[in-house]
Amino acid sequence: MKLYFAPMEGITGYVFRNAFAACYGGADTYFTPFLSNPVLNRIELHDILPENNAGINLVPQILTNRVDTFIAIANTLKDYGYTEVNLNLGCPSGTVVAKKRGAGALREPKELDRLLDGIFSGSPLPVSVKTRIGIRSINEWEDILEVYRKYPIRELIIHPRFQKQFYKGEVEMDAYREAYEAYFPEETGSERQNATALCYNGDLTTVSHIRELQVSYPETSAVMLGRGLLRNPELAVSFKGNTPDPARKKKTLTDFLNMLYEGYREEMESEGPALMKQKELWSYLKDYTGSTDSEMKPLWKSTTLAEYRDVVQMLLSRI
Repeated sequence: MKLYFAPMEGITGYVFRNAFAACYGGADTYFTPFLSNPVLNRIELHDILPENNAGINLVPQILTNRVDTFIAIANTLKDYGYTEVNLNLGCPSGTVVAKKRGAGALREPKELDRLLDGIFSGSPLPVSVKTRIGIRSINEWEDILEVYRKYPIRELIIHPRFQKQFYKGEVEMDAYREAYEAYFPEETGSERQNATALCYNGDLTTVSHIRELQVSYPETSAVMLGRGLLRNPELAVSFKGNTPDPARKKKTLTDFLNMLYEGYREEMESEGPALMKQKELWSYLKDYTGSTDSEMKPLWKSTTLAEYRDVVQMLLSRI
């Protein structure tokens, strides 16, 4: 089973990917935060440049409900040597959904069908899809899945939550099971409908969680990890049997954070965005480092990169 690093807007850009791959590893494929401009802007272009992702298996993700925009971005990505692209039909953000993009495109299955028909008719690259299971009800999933099964999706990445749940509440494993049984029928002599692979995404935070899913759904080709990997950067490599040395935890984390610090300083034109990116990451690393709320307060209050680095050194000294 392959392990994917989920795209997380504002965090998992190329600086992060390079630092994570160098210090922790374990992820077979990384997905970019979504691209949405027909002509890539400077930030988007830097994020997908092959020279900024050397040695990393990267799949760019596109967020749009316009066929022409998708095709334009896919053609650009093909020119840069990419061989696959991912369509984001899972983002639950209210502003995204209001524009009928991300999970918002799932509201009307007929419109979803028209979108996919245009994309699969004109895409210069194979397309995988990352999806939610509807807006607010499990009853929506059957119609959405029926649409997906019409198309040669390279891989269907299913986060079995509704858009209205965002990232809270229980995942709906019945929805994943329905898709699994549709693509991998158990009846003797049955044949797969097409070559679509399935990937599971959602609330996998421990090695045992991943193992349990692997046992229950053995034909699942991959799992996508997001918050689980941010909260425990050792999760992917531990799943693959390379248990990290506890004695090296502090050094590895220090190297990782130093690479991020230097990378963001070089990438960003001002301190503010670089500082915000690193603070956001610490909202996940807090438990990994065993830091208390009171110990974290100086980090949240830091206003310069110098202040931030001093606080980080203090936090690391307690590991």
